[in-house]
Amino acid sequence: MLGRAMTAAGLGGVLGAHGLVDLPGSGALALASGVLGLAGWGIWRASARGSERPGEAGHRDVLAGAGRTRAAALLRGAMLCLLGAWAGFTFTVLCAQARLDQTLADGNVDRVSRVTLRVDSLPKLQPDLLAFDAVVLDAHPGGVPERIRVRWPAGGWRGPYAPAQPPDPPFPEVRPGQIWRMALVLRPVRAAQNLHAFDYEAHAFAAGIRAQGTVRGTPEWLRDEDWAGLSVIAGRARHVVREAMAPYLQDLRYGPVLRALAIGDQDGVDAADWTVFNRTGITHLVSISGSHITMLAGVGGLAVSALWRRLRWRGRCLAERWPARRAGAVAALLVAWLYCLLAGWGVPARRTFMMLAVVAGAQALQLRISGSRVLALAAVAVVVTDPWAVLASGFWLSFLAVAVLLAVGARVEEASRPERRRDRWLRGLRLAARLQWAVTWALAPPLAWSFHEVSLVSPLANAYAIPVIELLVTPLSLLLAAVALVPGLESVAAGLAWLAHGALALMMRPTAWLAALPAWPVPVGPAWVYLLAMAGAAVALRPGGGARASEPVDPARSGHGVARGWADTVRRHRAWAWLALAPMLLWPPDRPGEGEWDLHALDVGQGSALLVRTARHTLLFDAGARHARDADEGARTLIPALKALGAGRLDVLVISHADLDHAGGARSVLTAVPVAQAFSSFDLGSWLRAETRKLGAQDTPLPLAAVPCRFGDRWRMDGVEFEFLWPLDVRARRKGAEANAGSCVLRIRGAHHSALLTGDIEFRTESALVERGLTPVDIVVAAHHGSRTSSSAAFVDTVAARHVIFQAGAWNRHGHPDAAVLDRWRQAGAILWRTDQQGGISARSRGAGLSLSSVLESSRRYWHGRRPMPP
Repeated sequence: MLGRAMTAAGLGGVLGAHGLVDLPGSGALALASGVLGLAGWGIWRASARGSERPGEAGHRDVLAGAGRTRAAALLRGAMLCLLGAWAGFTFTVLCAQARLDQTLADGNVDRVSRVTLRVDSLPKLQPDLLAFDAVVLDAHPGGVPERIRVRWPAGGWRGPYAPAQPPDPPFPEVRPGQIWRMALVLRPVRAAQNLHAFDYEAHAFAAGIRAQGTVRGTPEWLRDEDWAGLSVIAGRARHVVREAMAPYLQDLRYGPVLRALAIGDQDGVDAADWTVFNRTGITHLVSISGSHITMLAGVGGLAVSALWRRLRWRGRCLAERWPARRAGAVAALLVAWLYCLLAGWGVPARRTFMMLAVVAGAQALQLRISGSRVLALAAVAVVVTDPWAVLASGFWLSFLAVAVLLAVGARVEEASRPERRRDRWLRGLRLAARLQWAVTWALAPPLAWSFHEVSLVSPLANAYAIPVIELLVTPLSLLLAAVALVPGLESVAAGLAWLAHGALALMMRPTAWLAALPAWPVPVGPAWVYLLAMAGAAVALRPGGGARASEPVDPARSGHGVARGWADTVRRHRAWAWLALAPMLLWPPDRPGEGEWDLHALDVGQGSALLVRTARHTLLFDAGARHARDADEGARTLIPALKALGAGRLDVLVISHADLDHAGGARSVLTAVPVAQAFSSFDLGSWLRAETRKLGAQDTPLPLAAVPCRFGDRWRMDGVEFEFLWPLDVRARRKGAEANAGSCVLRIRGAHHSALLTGDIEFRTESALVERGLTPVDIVVAAHHGSRTSSSAAFVDTVAARHVIFQAGAWNRHGHPDAAVLDRWRQAGAILWRTDQQGGISARSRGAGLSLSSVLESSRRYWHGRRPMPP
């Protein structure tokens, strides 16, 4: 028990290190380690003296001595746990500091560098883009980190609606181990920062990626280094398998999914398919998971074990020299290791391999080891090899799922086994249903914490998806990968691809229907509701414990009578523990009061998206940019933000004008949530229909009502007044500067504060607003992202804003926000907020005052390559 407690403490120390804003120096670590070591030595000596038993003593003294012994043992255990936590903390800090030292020099940022590099990962190939991770061998000028991520785009980009086309001439074949000389525009890893959203910067830092580069010109291939390292060898093997499978999968709807099941390469899986997998809770099945690795390792181990019993050497059976079970365990571990390398050595793969290694080691040493110890040792091994594994939700979900399976299995083993075959089959079906039910609800709290919804159809979808994928589709995909490598078996490979794809396509029909059903929304709540739900699931799934009814308990002898009685009570009433999930499932979203409002300026790069919430309504002003046919900020940022805030519908949608950096995400938003009323400075319905035709997609759901935004239109929601100050007239279509000049301008006035949302208006429109009697406001969202053609001196002086928010993208080609505009607002006494430097900005208007905060102020971590500018 002490070892598992120390493991938990060590993981706590690792998490504590990852929660730091800045890392402590080596001197502070050494000093703290010395102080902690001296304190630990003193506590150990004191506890050792306190645990010494008296030689001659009465009964009362013996009881007192036993109490002192237990107290000393608890003190030593607490000290060892503290040392374990400090060891995890120190180890993580040292590893993180070494990685932080690999940084891009300031003089190289957004400049072209000549870099000689080695491809170190399986390239991700799209028709118009090639991307891979690389190890830098040489760079001019210097100051380039060791590992970078390279993007090689095709030339001649034709716009966000054009289908992806391969370049002419096509990309050369890029394989792991190749050495290239490239001209790269290098930048630090930078990504959008929004509350309750995926942190790509953390993901890249965990992978060791410290800069990203975009290819300029024509790279030069130098040579191949096929055996440069284990990652190169594994990557080259994955590349060979992928190329061998490609002819048989290229025309199949779910071909990328079959490839993902075989080698873990998820490149090319349709975004709509991922939505279906996530909504039905079967994502774990369509990637390389622990069950796939264990299945393949088990087959290999059983085959070697059976063969080992039949082989002889010098007249003696090999099983007499070394037990067949041990040979099978070693073979299973070897197969698992090779397959994990082929699958990309991700967190689930590493976790499964470490567990199998612990079990195989115990088998070889003839040790009996419990499931909880296997989990603890595997967790230690994973974290020692990769301290950033704990940042991945898959780490916790995979360990939690295995723990649930072990707990439920331990409870089932208490029951006697039925003798009749029919009873055994029924018992197996009940066990499978119980396992699925337990895993679904045990994982519900962490999944709700991460994705803000609980899939109600997950048990049903997994009930048929698990046997189909685990027993049919995955084995066929693996056989296809093996057969595709053998010349002359093309017809066999084509047949395997047809069978695997047919089974998967049939399974996806009911799955797509289930995914269309609504999920249970779980808006962001306090941490304790999720922790309470996890604790309730742990109690409900706890294996049977405590004293049996036939065993009398002697409290005087054991000293645990009360604890055992409590454990028996918990065991008898564990089903009630599921009620602990109710606060999480029923927690209401946090909303302003009457006359109050919240404004969220989301970090959407070079674009605009503003969420406004009142007591019972939600308004969205602009929907971010569209980047490509299948990529826009509506799906990437706005829909997750609406889920986190508990907004299942939009009462008002305002699209200020038809530029793609403001309207590009509107279609995704309308597809995901119903919209009651829309306002725009152009014909939104015609624009959406035209965009739908360009995308070749299904019809876009339209708002229940859509009207132009015009000067003087106003309405009230929950004590907050909304009023359009511009445009004066409405035209069917505006292009270029005219579209900016006709942007909707919305003023928000609550009971305590006001805000002005300006779209992309410029000097002329600002002058017209001033002439028409514009009044001061508390917050302004700077017009046109802070362009030098906006924020005129008269406008700045008239609105007299206390806070100004700039929504702009880092290193944007327009140079927004302009330095002169920033100076103008500063001289007027305004506090400046920038999404490119601070992440998403949130403003709260309350009776107690107006408060603004940024994501990087509240949740910055040491891996974020930027400090938020002081407000």
